Amino acid sequence: MAMITLPVAAHAPSPWLPPSILRLRSTSTTTTIPAAAARSSAPHPLPDELHLVADIRSPHNHIRVADVSRTASGAGHPLAGARLLLLDAPGNIHSLSFPRSPCPLTSTYLDVFATLPPLLPASASSLAVLGFGAGSAARAVLHFFPDISVHGWEIDPAVVSASRDFFGLAELEAEHAARLSIHVGDALEASADAVAVPGGFGGVLVDLFAGGSVLPELQEMDTWRRIGRRMVAPGGRVMVNCGGPCVEAEEEGRGGEAVKDATLRALTAAFGHGMVSVMDMDESWVAMTGPAVSSAPEEAAAWKAKLPPELRRYVDMWRPCLL
Repeated sequence: MAMITLPVAAHAPSPWLPPSILRLRSTSTTTTIPAAAARSSAPHPLPDELHLVADIRSPHNHIRVADVSRTASGAGHPLAGARLLLLDAPGNIHSLSFPRSPCPLTSTYLDVFATLPPLLPASASSLAVLGFGAGSAARAVLHFFPDISVHGWEIDPAVVSASRDFFGLAELEAEHAARLSIHVGDALEASADAVAVPGGFGGVLVDLFAGGSVLPELQEMDTWRRIGRRMVAPGGRVMVNCGGPCVEAEEEGRGGEAVKDATLRALTAAFGHGMVSVMDMDESWVAMTGPAVSSAPEEAAAWKAKLPPELRRYVDMWRPCLL
């Protein structure tokens, strides 16, 4: 997941926050972590609005768990009171939750992921999450869609452990023991058959970042064809966090806009022209494979009817990918 900013302002900020760099704004000063620092291996200090809960290092990640002040940025900040899972030196937010709220929604693109279940084919009611993190997307899916089961892949066992300790993942697993399975391993090597989901998953959510950038493998057509072949049921769909110009990568030459475009081109090459739709939310892009719902009003209406009211607005935000 790309980074979400925490502006400090007198006015209520937009619910969609550009995830480029951690930026603190006040009426008199602006403190910015520059792009050059984002490419450094040294961890960035947390801003005053964040309280560090845990600091863990693993072979894969520098993991930090932090709580956002309930008074962050004044009244109305969408992340006030949130708990964040921060990975990598820049502190990219990979998952978040609101421990005091019974609602699993996050006011981020992760909520868009939770709109996919109504589009799954009737014969394939399982969903895969590649890049599970602390399970923000899975939590919403399990909450709103009791007939859907979820398999998540996370490469770092330390992330899974931290998620159980600090994000209620252990309780989520216990509550949905028959519907939630978490696999520790490389998501790009995942296979539906290997986890006893014959015929594939009806939907696959892909949220794979490292070093502040979408994984390089996702800019390759063959990667998407392999995911489609190993994971996706006939008539199933893939939904992807593609990053965008808001993303600051640690590595030179991995600018968010270029990586986003390359990812979309690879998706289009793998699934076909006219079979990829996109959504741009404050320079953070999500893509979805399959026939474009935006050009089929009756299908869009049927999709909305199967969603909770909180998620219906996202249906109208999709448009065909023109790359």
